[in-house]
This record gives sequence, C-alpha cells and structure tokens, in this order.
Amino acid sequence: MKKMLPWIVTTLLAITLIAIVSIILFKSFFSEAADADPNKTIEVKHLSATERVEVTSELKDFKRNLLDTDYVVVMNFAFQLDSKKTKEDFDKLLDIEVKPIINRTIADMTADDLKGSKGEDMLESKLLNLINPILPEGKKLVKVEITNFIITQI
Repeated sequence: MKKMLPWIVTTLLAITLIAIVSIILFKSFFSEAADADPNKTIEVKHLSATERVEVTSELKDFKRNLLDTDYVVVMNFAFQLDSKKTKEDFDKLLDIEVKPIINRTIADMTADDLKGSKGEDMLESKLLNLINPILPEGKKLVKVEITNFIITQI
C-alpha cells in the first residue's frame, strides 16, 4: 500500500487538473459565442468636420528633451473629446495637468522609442490612457493625434 500511495495521489491530482482546465476552456469558448449576437449592430458615431473641430483641443509647439538629452522633440497634438463641455473642461486642465503628463511621458522615451508610426501610435495610446483618468467623471478623451512631429539632435 505504501508503494501505491504516491501513484494514487499523482493520478488524482492529474485528473483534478484536467477537469479544471477543461471546465475553464469550456466556459471561455462557449460563453463568448452566446454573448455575441451576429444580428446586433454597433452604432458608430460619425462626426462632421465642423462637429469634430468643436470637440477637438490643440496643443501646439510642445518642446521637450528626450531621455537621451542629445535629442529634442517638437510636437503638436490634437485631442478629440466626447463633447463640447468636455472640451471646455479639458482646456482648463491643459496647462496644469495635461502638459505635465505629456512632459513626463516623453521624458522617459528615447529617439528609438518614437521611430516610425509604431512609436507614434504607442505614444498616442499611452497619452490617451494617462489623460482619461484626470478628466471629470463621465467625460472622455476619445482620440489623441500627433499633428506635427520633429525630432532633432542637439
């Protein structure tokens, strides 16, 4: 019996692990299919050019050294918000909260981090995720775009 005890324990553990994994996989595969309705349409709100200008705030000529102090960036940003009221609140926070966030984010980056469209996309998404929490409850930053980008070595 002493020789069989480790084998019995190992077999029971293996069966338990297989059962747990199969239950998790079963739930993950079949719950997504039940939630997804192929006939359900998603509403996409398309804004006209005038409406987009009304909810977009700009930050021009933002200058900052990178982590490698031999490089300087000059950038312009466009921030699209969800409403005119949010834009007004955002403009009030631009100098006191948004610029420092951008400043700290760019200060931790190198010239290689900002290379190409992947680098710009990464910066835009990072700023979107860092700026949204500072906005008042229920207000949202929809999109961050880099409208001008110059990086130069000093």
